[in-house]
Amino acid sequence: MQLPEQPVAGQPDITIRRNADQLMAAINKIRVEKPTSYRDETPLPAVGPTPPVQQPGPAPMSQWAIDASGVLKAVSVASLPIGGALWIVGQIEPWALGIIFGSPAVAALAVARLVAKVRDANQTAQPLVQHFHGTVHHDERTVTSTTRGVIAKTQNRH
Repeated sequence: MQLPEQPVAGQPDITIRRNADQLMAAINKIRVEKPTSYRDETPLPAVGPTPPVQQPGPAPMSQWAIDASGVLKAVSVASLPIGGALWIVGQIEPWALGIIFGSPAVAALAVARLVAKVRDANQTAQPLVQHFHGTVHHDERTVTSTTRGVIAKTQNRH
């Protein structure tokens, strides 16, 4: 009576190894029998009856035509927001359009009125008068400040 083969610790299972060897043999057989590519080494004729073929990229045209086509593309892209706005205008009720287009004008008028009020208030305000009693020292030195570094160190020079 023969005992079944027991795998030894650290060694691969014998059936797995046998299957892997069969798979590698089948792959090698396919690789040897059937080539997957072929390179034709025959030199090409310099001139022949074959018609020209369109190459990738922009069509052959003058520089002016290329520039004009770029401008036409830009204009067509710029017309999209205008067309979208006209479509939206056709979908919305007239009173809603009045609110949408009128609200910025009303806001601008309100801001202009506020600015005018502030300007008038500043012009009618009394000038600032300061009264000092005693000795006053007026310092007119200029201080130059330099701050550098990740952890900033400020150096003031008079």
